[in-house]
Amino acid sequence: MRLVLLGPPGAGKGTQAARLVEKFGLLHLSTGDMLRAASAAGTPMGLAAKEIMARGDLVPDDVVVRIIEDRIAEKDAAKGFVLDGFPRTVAQAQALDAMLAARGEKLDAVIEFEVDAEKLVDRIVKRAEEAKRAGLPVRKDDDPTVFETRLAAYRAQTAPLSAYYRETGFLKGVNGMEPIDAVTRSLDSVLDRHTHA
Repeated sequence: MRLVLLGPPGAGKGTQAARLVEKFGLLHLSTGDMLRAASAAGTPMGLAAKEIMARGDLVPDDVVVRIIEDRIAEKDAAKGFVLDGFPRTVAQAQALDAMLAARGEKLDAVIEFEVDAEKLVDRIVKRAEEAKRAGLPVRKDDDPTVFETRLAAYRAQTAPLSAYYRETGFLKGVNGMEPIDAVTRSLDSVLDRHTHA
């Protein structure tokens, strides 16, 4: 099963990705982690990425896609993967589709976490307050001002992906504002319908 999770920061993608990994034996692919791992491993693509990141530049789409391709060719990806944080743009989605097509594969579904932006800010503020009360460090991106900036960047850059994937027929939506277990049940229902379609 090959899945992409879409949704703004704070929508619960990471939490649900962990549950999908556990339930289906999928590989959770976080592009940030993959870039760091490839760079540490010294693979040709990893070294190229390391040099680019050292300059403070964004790693080009073709390099990221090659690193994903290398990673999904490994044995632990045999049952499939959950991509979280990639693609971020339509160009990246097209590059991912082309790479999978060249391998004779395609995505099974793109799950979009549908959320209310204002309530999402409240959720993040609450998460930060709970962390403070518990004596835990507050995530930098849980600052409401930082979060608003990330949300605006998501809307501008990543939201057009919804339209792209809707056209391809891969897009499925779940209500990301529900409690965690309810979101998991919605996801299970969407994937169950898909796998038995």
